[in-house]
Parts: sequence; C-alpha cells; structure tokens
Amino acid sequence: MSIRPLLAALAIATLVGCASDPAPIEQLKLTEKAIEQAKAVGATDEQPELHTAEEKLAGVRADMASKSYKQARMQAEQAELDARLAEARVLTGKSQEQITQLNTRLNRLRKQLGVTQ
Repeated sequence: MSIRPLLAALAIATLVGCASDPAPIEQLKLTEKAIEQAKAVGATDEQPELHTAEEKLAGVRADMASKSYKQARMQAEQAELDARLAEARVLTGKSQEQITQLNTRLNRLRKQLGVTQ
C-alpha cells in the first residue's frame, strides 16, 4: 500500500471530523442574551468579567466567519459564563448595599427607641 491513499484517507477523515461540528447558533444567542442581561442589571464595560465576555464574543464571531465552529462554541460558552458572573457580581453588590442601608436604618431606630445592642 502506498502512502498517497493513506494520506488521502487521513485528509478525508479530518474533513469529516470538522464537518461534524455544526455552527453554534443557539450558543451564540445564549451568549448575547447573557451579555444583555448583565448590562440590564447594571454591569458595565468597566467590569472585568463583562469586558472579557464581550472580547470573547468578538472572537466567537471571528471563529464563526472562519468556520472554526468548535472553537467558536467553546469561546461562546466561556463568554456566557463570564457574562453571568458579571451579572451575579452586580446583583451581589446591590444586595450588599441594601443590607448596609437596612442595618443603618435599624441602628437608627434602635437609638430612637433607646434599645442597646
């Protein structure tokens, strides 16, 4: 057996392997939605996680254009998680602010009532 048929078979197998990765359209939509949601709760580009998510999303679009679907899917999943982390951090910060405000009000009421802690 010569090496040419072996190389041809290897090339075909590689192409078939690449063809099995479909374009991650749904994952791309989930990622975009996660970024929108993070922004909706108050995340900004100054937040590292959101900034990273947006950079990865740009990479996803480039990978989609070059038909590197496996890489695009992995980056899109990472970007979605980064955006969700940004959202969680914003919501956690807001919750902490509310707790601080409630504790301040509670202490003020205790002073007014003459209750010692």
